[in-house]
Amino acid sequence: MKPIYFISDAHLGCLALQHRRTQERRLVSFLDSIKHEAGAVYMLGDMFDFWFEYKRVVPKGFTRFLGKVSELTDMGVEVHFFTGNHDIWCGDYLETECGVRLHREPLTVELADKVFYLAHGDGLGDPDPKFRFLRKVFHNRVCWRLFGMLHPRWGMWFGQTWAKHSRLKHAGHGNSEGGDPPYLGEDKEYLVQYAKDYLRSHPTVNHFVFGHRHIEMNLMLSRTSHIAILGDWITQCTYGVFDGERFWLENYVEGE
Repeated sequence: MKPIYFISDAHLGCLALQHRRTQERRLVSFLDSIKHEAGAVYMLGDMFDFWFEYKRVVPKGFTRFLGKVSELTDMGVEVHFFTGNHDIWCGDYLETECGVRLHREPLTVELADKVFYLAHGDGLGDPDPKFRFLRKVFHNRVCWRLFGMLHPRWGMWFGQTWAKHSRLKHAGHGNSEGGDPPYLGEDKEYLVQYAKDYLRSHPTVNHFVFGHRHIEMNLMLSRTSHIAILGDWITQCTYGVFDGERFWLENYVEGE
């Protein structure tokens, strides 16, 4: 089978990053390098730092990225796009114009006789009550419609400024400008604990693959199950690969 690729957390358009154009170009270069060999590409959330679709307006920019995604789908490569906590507010634009398959909830799928549980990772065991409250607000359809009543000039400014503030706050952890807290250990990583709990009632899952945490992690949970967290495309440029038998993580270095 053709290899399947997994990426997440590019946060394209983030106003807190000075290398936004270079970042997008590097991601596009990666997608171009795999377009002839990929069986599918799974984008597991937060590919945009802020994305909100009005009925007839979509965010400015991202033309290189969207064009490359469209090229892949035109070639017959399946591109699966998962909404994250920064790009929740997708309508049908990416599906109708770019040909992606949009997922708003975790997905369990069988790939080459292996069972994958795929999700961005937000809302799966996160212990922060403030984040859980904001997530409920952001997913609320009434709040979504009320925000859509704002003129795009003000709506986009507000969303991008909020997202910038979030990225700068995370950068305060000191490990990178994309930096969430570093790996907390198997017993404290809530996505690891969520996967272990889920595995008790769904023992057939072979691979849990998440984004969201901005750490690169590949951990065996049992003899037949493992969890991967995909890092990010801000500073790490990490991605997952599944060749039909095994799953591993790679770092993309442009030009190699």
